[in-house]
Amino acid sequence: MNARIHIVGKAVLAALVALLLCGAGLAQVSPAEILNPRLKADETKYLAQIETLHRAIAATTFPFLFAPARYVQSNPDKQHAFDTRGIEFVYFHNRVVLKVSGIYSAAYNADRMTQNERAAATLRDVIIPILRVATEQIPRDVDCDDIGFEIVYDTRTSGASYDYEGKEILAVVFNRDNAFAFASAPQAEQQDILNRSAIYVDGKDFGLALGQRGPLDVEALARSVPASPAASASPAASTTASKTSSSATNLRVTFPASAVALAGKTQQGAPVAATAPPAAAQPARESPSAMASKPNPAQSDAQRLQSEFQSQLDALVKTNGPELHLVDYAPPSFVIYHQQIVLQFTLRNPAEFDANSTSIYKRTAQSFDLFVAPHLKSLMRKLPSSDEIQAIDFSVLQSLGTQRESAEAAEFICPVKVLRSFAADQITSQDVINQSVVLVNGVRISLNLQAVE
Repeated sequence: MNARIHIVGKAVLAALVALLLCGAGLAQVSPAEILNPRLKADETKYLAQIETLHRAIAATTFPFLFAPARYVQSNPDKQHAFDTRGIEFVYFHNRVVLKVSGIYSAAYNADRMTQNERAAATLRDVIIPILRVATEQIPRDVDCDDIGFEIVYDTRTSGASYDYEGKEILAVVFNRDNAFAFASAPQAEQQDILNRSAIYVDGKDFGLALGQRGPLDVEALARSVPASPAASASPAASTTASKTSSSATNLRVTFPASAVALAGKTQQGAPVAATAPPAAAQPARESPSAMASKPNPAQSDAQRLQSEFQSQLDALVKTNGPELHLVDYAPPSFVIYHQQIVLQFTLRNPAEFDANSTSIYKRTAQSFDLFVAPHLKSLMRKLPSSDEIQAIDFSVLQSLGTQRESAEAAEFICPVKVLRSFAADQITSQDVINQSVVLVNGVRISLNLQAVE
């Protein structure tokens, strides 16, 4: 095997070593960075186990260097390329996935190894060892649907007059129970589990076959994890750091972005309301010269505001928390969203919805009209007053009863000026929606309140 693999050059190895050292200081994705309330809850609940798993992976010996990385296809010249927080909860096909991603510093000889052999080698040498330590650190009943991996590695091919090295990305998404069974299963059972799992190479569905040169026919396999629909197989499924594209910048589809990046990004193929909302007057835009004079806010600005208004927010939670149904695991916090400072509240709608008889649009409309809107007048009087706060994010958990996927997250990211106009009875709730960003499980939707009630 080693004779068929070319090790990456010293410069790249040095960069990966530096990246690993950076990772020790970066720890893991902070729950405060995550906008989606369901993902924030998981990140908060399992943060200690994720950090332990990160250290266990760093202590694991691989045939070649493996570096956890949040964005595996990033440009090395960009700062986010060195984000080693490679373990986080993300949404993938409306399912919650505990994702492990990273860079494997082997370059497979594409002239001697087929794509299936390269994927199988990466599964054996990287994914299985990580899966073994993951099952030791992560509880078997972890609150997610799937456990997934996204690994980038190099491929190398040579000719008489050229020597080319490119990248390839393997993504594997196991059903949670299958993930815990896979690492210790015999090869025949491992193949059965792979046949039921979602596997992609460079974003394309792939039938990984153990011990064979060629892959299996994907169409003949019964996938238990949803396969990638053609409609969403585009770079729109990915994001960069600081709320831009995920690890899969050049992929058709592997994993969507982290929760931070997903918020506010309209995915190709995302549902829209049957009736488009009526047009509404938009807030006056600042002149280009005024906008140019304002530097984009940084996370340090959000942290400064958090310190400045923490006592006021604590008082609000104490006096109004029960009335607003604020969740205890995610207190109000300032975050950066689309280069704006946003104050986020995470609430739990006490109403219970039947997922079989209601649509996401009806549930989301009722959450705003009957749950969020009635509290806005009193809430706006108690919020911190600062021109730096440009929007309020109401992240609402909507209960779907006793079903397996028992909650969905609706987010209403509303400009502060619009909310103040609504509180003063100057505009309608539909006007608020028209000038806001509405997300359901991280996917942006259009919403006509009257049409879906």
